[in-house]
Amino acid sequence: MQMVNVGFNNFVAVERIIAILNPESAPMKRLREEARQSNALVDATQGRRTRSIILMDTGTVVLSGIQEETLAQRVTHTAVKDV
Repeated sequence: MQMVNVGFNNFVAVERIIAILNPESAPMKRLREEARQSNALVDATQGRRTRSIILMDTGTVVLSGIQEETLAQRVTHTAVKDV
């Protein structure tokens, strides 16, 4: 199982990631709030500003302090290393 650093030494499984999203839109803010209410939110920002939202296949929503472009590069690099 390949893991990717989502910031501040927090890791998620690459195989479980469905999408990496920008947190600024209204639908993403609703998604974050719904996940918080249903106890499916993991805050990996370490108190910093949320710069991306990671949607997992388990329904879990992970908040990250890393830009979505940077995370996408990390996931791609990790997946390529695995091949």
